Amino acid sequence: MAVDNHSQAAEEKTTSGSQSEVHRRLKYISLAVLVVQNASLIISIRYVRTLPGDRFFTMSAVVMAEIVKVVTCLFIILLQKRFHVKDTVYFLVDSIVFQYKDTVKLAVPSLIYTLQNNLQYVAISNLPAATFQVTYQLKILTTALFSVMMLRKTLSRVQWVSLLLLFAGVAVVQLEQEGKKEASVSESEGSHQNYSVGLVAVVISCLSSGFAGVYFEKILKGSSASVWMRNIQLGIFGTALGVLGLWYNDGAAVAELGLLFGYTGTVWCVIFNQAFGGLLVAVVVKYADNILKGFATSFSIIVSTAMSVYLFDFQVDLLFMAGAGLVIGAVYMYSLPKAAAGSSSPSSSSSSSSTSLASPRTDRGVEMEAFLPKCSAKQKGS
Repeated sequence: MAVDNHSQAAEEKTTSGSQSEVHRRLKYISLAVLVVQNASLIISIRYVRTLPGDRFFTMSAVVMAEIVKVVTCLFIILLQKRFHVKDTVYFLVDSIVFQYKDTVKLAVPSLIYTLQNNLQYVAISNLPAATFQVTYQLKILTTALFSVMMLRKTLSRVQWVSLLLLFAGVAVVQLEQEGKKEASVSESEGSHQNYSVGLVAVVISCLSSGFAGVYFEKILKGSSASVWMRNIQLGIFGTALGVLGLWYNDGAAVAELGLLFGYTGTVWCVIFNQAFGGLLVAVVVKYADNILKGFATSFSIIVSTAMSVYLFDFQVDLLFMAGAGLVIGAVYMYSLPKAAAGSSSPSSSSSSSSTSLASPRTDRGVEMEAFLPKCSAKQKGS
């Protein structure tokens, strides 16, 4: 009997060790993929928008990305339902049609996300990739401010300092770029690009990203619907709004040239990259944590800069390195847990620690919920 217990304990220990090893590998694989995705999306959009020849309609690319995202989420829900098509259809109709009040709530963030995706194309088409990647980190600042105002979240002292460093770093980069914007944009890559337009587009994109992200989080925490269902609801509105925008801006040209005019294999890669980027974040949060995610974001800035130097002859000077360094440090500091950023007083430390213990579990639960099959009310009651 003792031998059996010892053998069972040994097997459980071996299984636990193997699961831990698999979890560790998935953690670093997901982070590596996130770095590649973040850097490659910016570089690839910049590349396809600066190539000579026919240009695709940016709004059509946004619509296609929404369609790919919806199809992917539909497949995941079908997988959760164990490929029972009838149950999946009933579930979708109930969640989208019968609970229409819940669905309508997603119209606002969907409109903002559609605007944001189009502004990203405008910004990247007019800014060097490395400059966009650094400036776009302002979305951390806008998200933090909207979280404080809309969700009543509290930030630690280190996080407030990191936001100041973030703003300072972006300001330094913009100061550096202002002095040579005509050389880097007008001369080297064509007079049709406008640095000021790109800068305004990325700032508005950061504002819209912060508001839409916090609004979406508020809806998620106030509902039992899964992240996948919410993405389907967002995608439905996003596709409809994108089609309307495409018809309004480029309707005559699309009717003459076709919806997929200017599409190449690289353009399709950009679309799939953009569609899966948002879904990838959930995987990273599940297998890693916010600190490592901050490292991945910071490292993607370095990768984007290096690739910009190689592909677009982007010139890195001391001022850009200083600004980018401030941004990278700010991203890492902001992702630190609150317990590590507590003040020296015991009461403040205790309060900060309790907040950090409560908040990550809530946030992690929202993200991890996406990967767990949803239980029906009958199953919960039984």
